[in-house]
Amino acid sequence: MKEIDFEKIGRKLKEIRISKGLTQEYVANVADVNTSHISNIENNRVRISLPTLVHVCNALSVTIDYVLSDEYLDTSSVLDDEILRQLQLCPVKTKKQILQIIQILQ
Repeated sequence: MKEIDFEKIGRKLKEIRISKGLTQEYVANVADVNTSHISNIENNRVRISLPTLVHVCNALSVTIDYVLSDEYLDTSSVLDDEILRQLQLCPVKTKKQILQIIQILQ
């Protein structure tokens, strides 16, 4: 059995946080931890606990499945679910633009 890659999880959380324009301080406040703890998680100095992972994912508006998707053998269903979840948050105009992009890419 392979070990869970906490370094990759921390990197993914950081990428998501940055892509959403959120600060470590914001995530820490929502997750009820210190800002330094978020930094330590993102830089693989500590392993994130399950309760903290739940709170951080809530702060980032992302599912735990998506954050852990690289740990699964088959990630396609997790990606599909996360795409649909994020799409539901978009206004109609954005959904139309996304549909056009998908049609172009196919």
